[in-house]
Amino acid sequence: MKTADVEIVMVPGWSSSGPDHWQSRWQRNLPHACRVEQDDWYNANKDAWVGRLIATLATIERPAVIVAHSLGVITTVHALQKIPAGMVSGAFLVAPADVEQANLWPETDGHTFDREGSGFASIPSETLTVPNTLVASSNDPYCTYDRAQHFARAWGATLIEAGTLGHINVTSGHGPWPEGLLRFGKFLQTLS
Repeated sequence: MKTADVEIVMVPGWSSSGPDHWQSRWQRNLPHACRVEQDDWYNANKDAWVGRLIATLATIERPAVIVAHSLGVITTVHALQKIPAGMVSGAFLVAPADVEQANLWPETDGHTFDREGSGFASIPSETLTVPNTLVASSNDPYCTYDRAQHFARAWGATLIEAGTLGHINVTSGHGPWPEGLLRFGKFLQTLS
């Protein structure tokens, strides 16, 4: 597949992805890209976030490929258990947020993640129903690399160890993230 053949669905994580984040940049520059918008980016609720992703996917008429970051990865994994087969062609998952270890997360914009109240834990451990790639950093403060390896095995993902890139976001110096775009292009080529 090529980017022109699919609808690219950006699924941001906790606190969203601002205008300089690679997801926002990709959305502006790739044809047929859209974003899942949440009502509350800091007081995340699994049912609301998953529902919004499913509602967004239901409006898309071409094959959908999800590009998820952080808590968006966990949202996607929960949603894929509920959506009909064929609605999504693939999932490119970047820097998963380990909600089961959220007590170790740094404060973000003055907020802490409500692990108990969010409903996101426990993280599904079934093989995903679509081809997927998981890109993980070896020094991500939101998910250890060991846990990312565990998720990749559980989800049937191709794991890409991206090096010491932090959370692969603006804070870690990854606004444009051209290497990620190249990896995404290669992922699209594997989809039929």
